[in-house]
Amino acid sequence: MRLLLLFLLTFSNIFATSSYEKGKDLYIQKACYSCHGHKIEGISTFPALANRSKGYMTYKLKHFRERKADTQRQEMMIDFAVNLSDEDIDNLTTFFADY
Repeated sequence: MRLLLLFLLTFSNIFATSSYEKGKDLYIQKACYSCHGHKIEGISTFPALANRSKGYMTYKLKHFRERKADTQRQEMMIDFAVNLSDEDIDNLTTFFADY
């Protein structure tokens, strides 16, 4: 089942054309929904990402990628962001801003 899911996610990335669709696929692939929700509305104490400023979210993700966090609670994001490329960050932030 996991292999099928991985195949479908990889296959869907090939045909994702817009930055929004690529960001959405990456959001699912990285399991961001487990903390931020399926509709990026935030769950419990985890923040909502929908309709957030693209510039601010780009700054935050690049900050996490550089292994920097403003609070101890934000440090959990470092492991998720450390391997993101600039293109990945652009696609994710487009998805957040345009959701």
